Amino acid sequence: MTLVTAQMSVSLDGCYAGPMDPGPVPTGPEGWMNSHEALGFMRITRWVIDAMAWRERLGFAGGERNVNSDVVQETFESAGAYVMGRRMFDGGEVPWGDDPPFHAPVFVVTHRARQTLPREGGTSFTFVTDGVESAIERARIAAGGKDVAIAGGGSLLRQALEAGLLDQLELHIAPVVLGEGMRLLDPAGLGLAPGEAIELTPTRVIQTPEVTHVRYTVNGRSRLVSDDRGRVETSEER
Repeated sequence: MTLVTAQMSVSLDGCYAGPMDPGPVPTGPEGWMNSHEALGFMRITRWVIDAMAWRERLGFAGGERNVNSDVVQETFESAGAYVMGRRMFDGGEVPWGDDPPFHAPVFVVTHRARQTLPREGGTSFTFVTDGVESAIERARIAAGGKDVAIAGGGSLLRQALEAGLLDQLELHIAPVVLGEGMRLLDPAGLGLAPGEAIELTPTRVIQTPEVTHVRYTVNGRSRLVSDDRGRVETSEER
């Protein structure tokens, strides 16, 4: 069965990147890589950069074959198509080069139309202008029975979570406090009413010195209820 999944590295205080820089994503050879946003992002994703599975995917030498590398490999193998936001695409287009790491169709949610961009290794970027739900449905068809992976960024992931489109969420929690930055589960972006919550069930925890991987099944919205289980009955009430 095709699942809609999401992976996100976060700090202990819930940030997936540093503070957003004003204006458009910087371009050029360095571009986004030197922005304040990127500095936080690169700290919490350090575990990925050191993983051999990631480095092999990008054609880089080195890296470690360890549990973290196995998690990266598993993620790539399970995804048949990806969905991402335009800001993430704009930031990654130059660093990814001609052979991006996805090796599968990628559907970019955007308000700015653009022709499909084919790349080497089986990656193609298709720009979808009618919303995240449409992009996920197109990705589901393209995935060929494998999973559809929400590749980021955080705003798009929140949209999918708010709309009830996400089946599985895996957080990679780096042991660092950034103090400020772009928070993944910003309540302003989840559309929750007062007294409402999104319930999740943890299904796997993998702990390493560099990062803790926690996988959740997303159960959906629920109403918060009063809980008096901690109340002690008096003798008169008995």
